[in-house]
Formats: sequence, structure tokens, C-alpha cells
Amino acid sequence: MASSSAVTGTPEEAGIDSERLEAVFARVRRDVDDGVLPSAQVAVARHGRLAGMRTFGQAVQGGEVKPATDDTLYTIFSSTKAIVAAAVWTLFEDGLLRLDERVAEIVPEFGTNGKEGITVEQVMLHVGGFPRAPLGHPAWAGKDERLKAFGAWRLNWEPGTRFEYHASSAHWVLVEIIERRTGDDFRAYLRRRLIEPMGLTNLHIGLPRGLHNRVAEVRYMQPPIAPPEGSEVTSDWILGFNQPDVQQIGVPGAGGIGTAASLALFYQPLIHGGVTDDGTRIMKAETIEWATRVRTLDFHRDPLLDVPVNRALAVVVAGDDGNMNMRGFGREASARAFGHGGAGGQIGWGDPVTGISLGYCTNGFVDPLVSGRRVSAVGSLAARCAVG
Repeated sequence: MASSSAVTGTPEEAGIDSERLEAVFARVRRDVDDGVLPSAQVAVARHGRLAGMRTFGQAVQGGEVKPATDDTLYTIFSSTKAIVAAAVWTLFEDGLLRLDERVAEIVPEFGTNGKEGITVEQVMLHVGGFPRAPLGHPAWAGKDERLKAFGAWRLNWEPGTRFEYHASSAHWVLVEIIERRTGDDFRAYLRRRLIEPMGLTNLHIGLPRGLHNRVAEVRYMQPPIAPPEGSEVTSDWILGFNQPDVQQIGVPGAGGIGTAASLALFYQPLIHGGVTDDGTRIMKAETIEWATRVRTLDFHRDPLLDVPVNRALAVVVAGDDGNMNMRGFGREASARAFGHGGAGGQIGWGDPVTGISLGYCTNGFVDPLVSGRRVSAVGSLAARCAVG
């Protein structure tokens, strides 16, 4: 598979209608031209290759205002979760982990304050009961500090009884499981097992120091809305990802950095039987099908949108209940499309039925209703691009 920094072939070679692809680009450009966003980047892929990519606007990069280009990197926030999810799927495939295992049996430091019975599956489905468990900068940076926090965490509600989005706590637990079961630093494992075999040179979980001047600085385009009570996702938390030392950590629930192309291309092998365009096998098709099966129940509903959350193993599935647009897929994807969006309106998903995958990044934060409408529009337009 080609590097995510290059456009591979033509839209026609990728099985993409060029006029419909231009409609995607026009919709993304509109928000920049209208001053809604400072910059935005979008990419559509199919048949294992990049069909097209465009970047619009300007962004502060390395302390200077520069034109945003296809080489500009963006913080992808919770779209990072799907990358960590896929790494955990490889543990299942390799026989290193089971869904029904209790986290405390793998990470004894976690087994305190009523958390002893929480399973790996409950963590991956965001039903583990510790969504507001505190952990932030600078404790993020040190393993000892993270383990100490695990021990201090208390339940917000009984595990398994409800869904509530775990913005970062669950994924710190997942990467600790990766480290315990593989013996690797989680960032190194992600690179070795996924990112490098996929050829994604512009996707980073833990950004090398020399690349910080390519990252678009996050900006609030209007006064931020207060988060729900107890949420760690405050405006200060979001803006903290502009700091080079935070970017270097690779926060597993929110700190991935890459291009829209790398995000779109990440999904291509996952929707094509686990194999890249050059024949490299990432994982078995059966593993992916198993991992992307919806496991949440009807009473596991989004507390803000009041729709079933349709969660597979740490990713979201579009579903056929008429609510896929509420889940970040627009209105035109197949029910089997899966992925994970990110704060600010980042988009990352792949559709195993049409073969299309989409990546969208921006550094501008606006009203969630505005970004939600944009996510739906861009996703719908991208899903219409397939030819044949």
C-alpha cells in the first residue's frame, strides 16, 4: 500500500466517480471559505488506494501561520480509538487475550474500589462504569503514575448497567493490557503490528519531536460550550493537545496525529479482508468480522442523543435502524460501515460493502451541532462516490 502522504492513481482507478469526489472536496472547502474553520483536510480511498485528497485554509504550525497542505498533520482525537482497537483485535487473533478475562487478572493495579469484576469486553464497549476516572497531563506521561491512578479510580456506576463514553480512561487500560500481553511499549506495538505494515508514514501514536512543526494548532472558533458535569473533555483538555510533550505521549484515546489520507487508508485493509493493497496480511478477515459485530444492547443508549450506541469492540457500527447519521456516518453508508469519529468533527470510517473509506481532519472547533451537520454531509457525499 502506498504511503499516506501521496495520492495513488486516479479516482477512476480507485473505482471512484470523479465528479462526486469533487462534491466532497467542495463541501469541505466551503467551511474554510466561509470562515467557519481555519483549515480542513479530506481524503477518500477505495480498492486499497487513495482516490483523492485535498487540504484547504491556513493553520498555525510550529508557531507560524502557514498554508495548510497535504503534508499538514492534525490531531485526530477520538478517531485514535479505532487504531488502538485494531491493535487489541490482534491480541485476540494471536491467542494473547480473551474478551471474558477480568482486567484485574491482567493488570492487578486496576482491581480496586469495586473494579475487580470488570471484563475486557466491558472496557471495549464503554460499559465498564468508570467514564470519569481522572487521568491527565502530566500523569499521562509516566507508567507508574498511570498505574497509581488505576488503583485510585472509583466506579461512577455499576459495570454493565449502562453506556457512558469513556473519553480516555478505557483506552489507557487497553494499552496497558497490550503492554502486559506483548511485552512491548504500546506505541511500538502499534507501529510494528499495524502502522508500518499498512505503510502509513503519516500516522503517529506518539509524535516524533521533529514533526511538531507540521501539526495544525487546534483553535476554538467560538467560545467553547461547557462539557457535561464531571467530563474531563474541557476546552483546556482539548487545547492541551497543542503541547509538543502531550503530542509525544500518544494518548491512546485521543492523541493520534496524522493526515486525512492516513486515516482513510488505515481502514482499507480492515474492509478488504485484513490485507493491504500490496498483499501484506494485517489480520484475518474472520477476526475483523467478529470484532466489528455489534455487542451493545438496546438499553445501551447514547445519553445525549438517546439512540442505541451500536458499539462493536471499541468502534462504532453504522447500523440499519435509521440512526447512522447520528453515529458519524452520514446517511448513505451501508449498515456494516464501522469506524470512530473524533472531537471537533474528525471523521474516520470504512465500509466493507462499498469498499470506500473516509478520513477528515480539521483544527477548528465549533458548535457541536454545526460540526455534526458537517460530518453527516461529508460522510453522505463520500459514500456516494463508488462506481460499480
